[in-house]
This record gives sequence, C-alpha cells and structure tokens, in this order.
Amino acid sequence: MSPRRNPVIGIAAATLGVAAGVAAGIAADRAGKHRAAMAALETPELLEITPDEEHVVLTDDGVPLHVEIDLPAAAAAETAADGTTRHGRPDELPTVVLTHGYCLSLRCWVYQRRALKEAGYRVVSWDQRGHGRSGSGEKDSYTIDRLGQDLHTVITELVPEGDLVLVGHSMGGMTMLALGEHQPRLVLDRVVGAAFVATSPGGIMLANGGRTATLGRLMLERLGPGVLGPLSHRPELFTRIRRVGRDIEHFMVEQNSFASPVPRSVVRYTSDILLGTPLDVVNDYLQTFDGFDKRPALLEFRHAVVLVFNGRDDILTPPSHSELIVEGIPGAEHIVVNDAGHVIMLEHPDLLNAHLVQLVDQSARARAEQIEVAQQPRVRRIVTDVAKNRRQRRLEKEAAELVRSGRVKQARSKGA
Repeated sequence: MSPRRNPVIGIAAATLGVAAGVAAGIAADRAGKHRAAMAALETPELLEITPDEEHVVLTDDGVPLHVEIDLPAAAAAETAADGTTRHGRPDELPTVVLTHGYCLSLRCWVYQRRALKEAGYRVVSWDQRGHGRSGSGEKDSYTIDRLGQDLHTVITELVPEGDLVLVGHSMGGMTMLALGEHQPRLVLDRVVGAAFVATSPGGIMLANGGRTATLGRLMLERLGPGVLGPLSHRPELFTRIRRVGRDIEHFMVEQNSFASPVPRSVVRYTSDILLGTPLDVVNDYLQTFDGFDKRPALLEFRHAVVLVFNGRDDILTPPSHSELIVEGIPGAEHIVVNDAGHVIMLEHPDLLNAHLVQLVDQSARARAEQIEVAQQPRVRRIVTDVAKNRRQRRLEKEAAELVRSGRVKQARSKGA
C-alpha cells in the first residue's frame, strides 16, 4: 500500500520525529486527563515471561526465526472456562500458535501466554522475519505470502501433529489467511480454532480514521520511505532523535495503540517493541500492504471455531475490517470492545485472555463432539471491560483519599 495507507502511520510519524510540534500541546492536555488513571492502573506485575523452551527455526530462504514455547502449567485446571470437563488428555489438547503484527514481536503476547499456559495449553509464539529476535530477510521477502510460508515452517518444525488454534494480531491475522490460502489442507485437517485480533482481510483502506492517523498520513505522504530509508543507515542519529523526543514518542504510541488509560509501564513496553523494529524493515514491509486482499481465504476457516476480536476505537484496523472477516466465515463470533484501540492485547489483557481460553476450550470440545461450527448463527457483541473500569475507579478513589488524608495531617501539623 502507499505510505498514506501504512497501518502504523502515526507510530511511524513519531519515529521520524516530524509530529513533535503539533503533538506537544495535545500531549500536555491528554497527560493531565490520564495521569491519575495511568498511575492508578500501575501494578508490580512483570511484563516479561520466561519461556520453557527457545528454538530457532530456519526458513527455506535461510532466515532464522526465533520461537518460544510455554508448556502447560502443572496445576492447570481440568475444567474448561464454562465449567465443563476438558476433552482429552493434556497431550490431546490443541496447541495455540500466536502470531504478532507489524512492528511488534512475540513480547506483545505476554499476558495471553501466561493465561493460556495456566489454563493448561501448550503455547507457541514466534517473531516474524525482521522483527524481535528473528533474522532479517531480503527486501523482496517482506510479503504477507512469505509470512504465511514462515508460519507453515514453524508449525511443521515445532507442532508437526495434533490440533491447532491459531491466533493472529493485525499482520499476524493476515499471515494466518496467507497460510489458509497456500496450505488449505493443513488448515482443514488440523486448525480447530482461530482468533483474528484487530486484523483485516484486506479489500478496504487501513488506518482510515482519527486525528493522529490523519497527521501521520500527511507526514508519511511527504517523507515516508524517503526518510525511513536513509535513517535506517544512520542508527546513531535515529537513537538521538528518539532520546530527545521520548515523551512525544510515548504520546504518539499511546494515541495509536490504546483508546483507554493503561499503565505508563505498558506504554513504555509497547513503545520499546514498536520502535525497536529496524527502520529498513519498517520501510521494506510497506509495499506488501498495497492492494492486500485475502478475503477469499476466509472460507478456509469455515470449519473452525472462530473469534473476531477488535477495539471499537481502533484507528488502524477499525471494526469495519473485522466485519468483513465475520461476513466471510459462517458462525464466527464477533466481539467489539468499547474504549479499545489497536494493541488490544496489552490494553485489555484480562478480557482478551478470557475469550481466548474460552475459544480454545470450545475448539477442543467442537472437535471431540464433531460439532458443525459453520451451522451456528453469527454472534456479534459490543462489550465493555467493566472489571478494568471498576479497578481504575477504585484505585483512583484510594489515591485521592491518600492525598486528602495527607493534606489533613499536614494542615493539623501546621495548626499545632
């Protein structure tokens, strides 16, 4: 796709440092509104996970792909999320394969990996070529079709048999569709469940809304690859730009990634992943989105239990993209989350975790009971992360009470 349709336009604009002047005033305003909420949501929970296994899978064109595996927790429950008994022995349960999106890495799945592991499932996460700890490929290898082949290689090497549940975010969902297009037999025989998280099957423009999206589109339209390319050869300059504009960088990432307050640590974590992607990789992937359309491949998943999960305020892949997926897969369940942006797995982790665990449970049961999934009616629900909102309000109230009591003590001390 052309630069003005780049699905990370606002983030890339922050990377270039071209939006600093315009964003500064907005950042100050937003910071004031969200500071208390972000502080209230901060937790000591670690944003890292230690895998049980690490592997390097070599593609047929020589790119080493970094893969991490989480094994089922020893104390995993024997009952499914709905209270029913899980079907089959642990080694008969589906393996969950997580595929991240453009400019992200397997680190973005930290919350989901923990939840699925604790639920008793084996989880395989991998870094797409050019991302995270995986190696880089030739410039012309950065295509969705090539990523579909890479996913097939990871499955062949590390999950050679057994049922699969595929989960993809953004470009990761596109990668799943490429797999379905080129390996329909594998998908038919082994994929019992699939989740398309904040993704698009193509056919309509990406990043088609929002103030920051418009700003980023204008910047990349004029600068785009012409700046990303040269900067990729000057990493020391890019590092200095990032250091100087750190606050603006975090603001722009927050604007494009989230639609509700998240802990500041999560913003920093997301920023480090997104902006840690090499600039030449960011640049070289742009062309693959031009004219992207995998809608015919949606039918390859019609036999599986399918979850389509997206944020109502996602400016990169708005709900209209998810609706195309639902239209193309009979029986798919569509969950639209209020106050949610593009990087929804880090913004509303508990909500997504619950739906993913339920998806894998249902997929295993559907296979065991030979349920005709395509015959089930489509379900579309708009939900709100009530638990997060309650927690935010409670913590903000507690913080305000601490501040008030502190002032009272201080006033009494002065009066004494």
